[in-house]
Order: sequence, then C-alpha cells, then structure tokens
Amino acid sequence: MTWLDETTWFRTPVSALPTPQARLLANFQATGKAGGHDLHYRTLQAMGVELLGRLTGVEGHRAGFADDLIDSVAWGDARYAAVGERLAAQLGDRAPSWPEPPPFRARPLLDLDLRGFGAVIFTSGFRPDYGRWVQLPAFDPMGFPIALDGASTIFPGLYFCGVHFLRTRASSLLFGVGEDASIVAHTAARRLR
Repeated sequence: MTWLDETTWFRTPVSALPTPQARLLANFQATGKAGGHDLHYRTLQAMGVELLGRLTGVEGHRAGFADDLIDSVAWGDARYAAVGERLAAQLGDRAPSWPEPPPFRARPLLDLDLRGFGAVIFTSGFRPDYGRWVQLPAFDPMGFPIALDGASTIFPGLYFCGVHFLRTRASSLLFGVGEDASIVAHTAARRLR
C-alpha cells in the first residue's frame, strides 16, 4: 500500500478506467495487524480455509460449485503482476522487488453435502446497492450514484461520500475519503449560503 501510494494508483479517477465495469474491481485486501500482511486466496488457504469455486446452485442438502477456483486465482495473479509492472514503471530503481506468486494448488470440491455444517459463509463480491436505502432514481445501471465530486447531478442537495470510485480509487479507503469529504462539505456549505 505504501509503494502504491507513491504512484498515481490511488489518484486514478473514474474517467481513466478502461470500462465502467472496472469500477467494480476491489482494492487490494491487506491488514495492518501484527505488522501488516496480505489477505488473499493463498493466505486463506494457508490458514486452513477450504476454498471453492463459484456457487452454481443448492438442491436439498447439496451445494454445487463451478470448477473455476484456479481461474479466479490466475485472474488475481494477473492483477498482482500488473501492479508490479506499474510500480517498476513509476518508481524505477526505488521499486520494491516483486516476487512471482508461488504456484497455487487446489482440488476444490464441486459438490458438497451441507448436512452437519454449523455455518456457511457465502461471499458474493461487491455490487453497490445504494438505491435500496436512498429511494430516489439517482443511480446508474450498476448502482453507483450519478454524481460529480460527490454531489448528485440528479437531485440537488443529495451528497455521497465513501463510495468506491466516487472520484478516485482512494474514495472508499480510510486514507482517501477525507479529500472527498472536504469537497462534499465545501459544496454543501456553498449551496446552503
């Protein structure tokens, strides 16, 4: 995160994304606990988490899964490589060494009997759903606010902050939301005057 902060990564504006769907890409998962470390498929697997592919359906006590776990990990590895390339391009000699990820090995189950489980944790990815609690037609087809610098362009007086890629990649991060909050606060104050 520190190295990326020395590049333009977190200042990437929405307008620079290759497609509107790229706005749905999540930021890297990391933790500062115990000095900091990554949190991804390999770390979860090393912790003993049983990783499976995408859920394809549930019938009775059986759950079916796609054989796509390896593809998901490969997609993540490609993003990891792209970040290494960006660091090398923008930081030059100051770029950290960027090791290749170790091989990922898994034989995920494609069918699972759910009897005897006390809990099932199902993650579905990130999709905004602000329209569920702000019941106004102020959102694009993907569910993001239609806004400029946090101010709704549809409903004057409606503001947003902390939204993923509201203005930049950092908009939803603790160290990035402050700039957006300042812009929204100043815009709201000007409007109230």
